[in-house]
Amino acid sequence: MLFLEYPPCSTCQKAKKWLDAHGLSYTARHIRDEKPSYEELKCWHSSSGLPLKKFFNTSGQLYKSLSLKDKLPQMSEEEQLQLLAGDGMLVKRPLLILDNGRVLVGFKEADWASELL
Repeated sequence: MLFLEYPPCSTCQKAKKWLDAHGLSYTARHIRDEKPSYEELKCWHSSSGLPLKKFFNTSGQLYKSLSLKDKLPQMSEEEQLQLLAGDGMLVKRPLLILDNGRVLVGFKEADWASELL
């Protein structure tokens, strides 16, 4: 599994502790230092079945400073993917990419448990 995180993020820390406590192995990747590519994001969005808006870190400072709440509805999917690929801090975290191609966005313990245990 691939675990995309921003290490200072408390939710990422909780998710990592949960994975470790359940003995699940993963490869950790710093979402800002090694940001997801356009191709990765496009693939993960497609695999997730979620609306693209769910991939945005809506509580982040960058999201707010760019006024994306107002701008995203007018943007094409292509433009949104390019924006996400441009800065890892815009991407909701943690992201967990499972070996079977499934994608978990954000950390909700019950969702992760039903998918992984």
